Order: sequence, then C-alpha cells, then structure tokens
Amino acid sequence: MRRFLLIVLLVLLVGVMPGLAQQSHVLVTSDALKCVDPPTFPGAKLAIVQGDPGKEGLFVYRVKLPANYKIAPHFHKAGENVTALSGVFFIGMGEVFDEKAAKEMPVGAFVAVPATHRHFAFAGPQETLIQVHGVGPTDITFVNAADDPRNKK
Repeated sequence: MRRFLLIVLLVLLVGVMPGLAQQSHVLVTSDALKCVDPPTFPGAKLAIVQGDPGKEGLFVYRVKLPANYKIAPHFHKAGENVTALSGVFFIGMGEVFDEKAAKEMPVGAFVAVPATHRHFAFAGPQETLIQVHGVGPTDITFVNAADDPRNKK
C-alpha cells in the first residue's frame, strides 16, 4: 500500500511540476519593451508585454498612438480589456465611426469590450498610450474591409 501511494504521489508531481514551472514571476520594464509597426495600425507602435495575442493564454500589449489617431470600427474574437496609460483615449461602440458618440478615457480609465462587440477608437490631441490585455487567441476584423490597412498594399 505504501508503495502504491508513493507511485501515485510521483505521478501527480510529474504531472503538476511543468504547470508550476510556467507560473513564474514576470517583471517587464518599459525600456525593455520592443516596439514594432503593426500592420493593423500603420503609424502606431505596438509592444508585446506578455504572451501572444494569437495563441491560447493570457496576453498583454501596449499601443502608442500619435495625436488624433483613428481606429476604424472593428471587433475581436476574444474580449479585450483596455487601460489608458497616458494621453487621452476615446472609445465608441457600434459599426459606424462617430466621434460624438465616443466616451473619453483619461489616464487610468479602463474599459472591457466583450468578444465580437463592434467598436471604434481614437487618440486625443496628444500621443496616447493604451494597454490591452485578455485571453487569446484573438484577432482584429474591421467592420468594413476597405478600412483594414492590411488590404491597402
């Protein structure tokens, strides 16, 4: 009986240990982030903080938008959570870009957008930094395919 319990304990430890190893502490400073030019937001900068938005699991990324930058109506297959880190960010719900219908998100403001919920956004009169987090995989689909910068080659 003792031997059986030892074997069960070993099997459980072998099965659990890889998961525990993946639960390590992650610390990322702003200067360690590598910015790229995202094809979905030309003129903006994107930096992955953690994970991969295109894969299963938690993801965090930041987007730096130039002053008055506009993001056409779009949606994602996964929910997204957005926090304004600097500048002023505006977000509106719906399939039509309407600045008057958008809500202002000053620094520290947060919005949770459910999966497939149509929305649009824009930066205020100064450069704006937002942080987006969620659980992937996710993507971006523009309501009007003509608004998708990836189609303009």
